Amino acid sequence: MEYLGNLEKMESEQHSPVQYTLHLGSERIPMNTLIGSEIRIDFQHQIHCQHCGRLTTKSYFSGYCWPCYKTLPQTDDCIFHPEMCQAQEGISRDMEWSEQFCLQPHVVYLALSSDVKVGVTRESQIPTRWIDQGASEAVVLARTHNRHEAGLIEVLLKKHLPDKTNWRLMLQNKVKEGVDLLAEKKRVAKLLVPAFESFISPDDTVYRFEYPVETYPEKLRSIKLDKQSQIRARLIGIKGQYLLFDDHTCFNVRNHGGYQVRVTA
Repeated sequence: MEYLGNLEKMESEQHSPVQYTLHLGSERIPMNTLIGSEIRIDFQHQIHCQHCGRLTTKSYFSGYCWPCYKTLPQTDDCIFHPEMCQAQEGISRDMEWSEQFCLQPHVVYLALSSDVKVGVTRESQIPTRWIDQGASEAVVLARTHNRHEAGLIEVLLKKHLPDKTNWRLMLQNKVKEGVDLLAEKKRVAKLLVPAFESFISPDDTVYRFEYPVETYPEKLRSIKLDKQSQIRARLIGIKGQYLLFDDHTCFNVRNHGGYQVRVTA
């Protein structure tokens, strides 16, 4: 089968294991069925902005042209730095967008991918956000009214915990052993200042995730289509937004948003 289109982040569904679908323009490819098979990905040397569709020589923010990157609310600074969000004060590149995405309930969470990290996401993005990060386990620490409040809590906790996923360790499944996320939640909750204590969530559900991976690689090399325009290898697994291959390479689908490719499977 051959598919041609512009890459988008993979859609995921929480099952055991997680089920992945690759969006390639109008095509939908059930990726779990391809594990164990040789696939070929050929970059067509075209990048299309995921918002306006125009051709761009470089992708910004994983899928946008420069004008869209500089003007869209979904590429504003507060996406990476929630504490900088000003939508609660009526300040936004697009208030209608912010009302749907920033002025909505958010969670501050603890996730275990290689080590325990702290993060922020919209409540409606549970559990997708954790799956996209390749988390093995996750728990909600706090629930807030908006993105800004969640960002302030995250800034405080980043003094004690990392806020980034070590993608290499995550893909090698080198997960810190003996971690009790509920015990971590209790410990971290004590680090919050009194102004944030009311946001602590009583929900102690620990979410656990299994990924469709045959074997985890000991060595890894990340492929970027700008430098290597063709991938031809056997797919051995999927974790987070990464495809894992038997030649010790991996491919971050999300980072190549808008890249036009031909997939042969």
